[in-house]
Amino acid sequence: MHLEIITPDKKVFEGEVIGAKFPGTKGSFEVLNNHAPLISTLENGELRVTTTSGYQYFNIDGGVVEVLNNKIVVLAEAVLS
Repeated sequence: MHLEIITPDKKVFEGEVIGAKFPGTKGSFEVLNNHAPLISTLENGELRVTTTSGYQYFNIDGGVVEVLNNKIVVLAEAVLS
């Protein structure tokens, strides 16, 4: 799957991933390969990305995520260090 994490300032991450776990406003959820199409709002929290080399973590300050045809686009308000 291809993942992009974008803020109003810059593109924070772009690459191939195995999965991603999101802090949804109605609870956390995970997206894996061949996931059904989805649009969801995100709240402040930790976004965990699973790659072939392990986990990467991003603390996001809310936003939205779209999943379609094995492509995930995250539009985050901000990514905190």
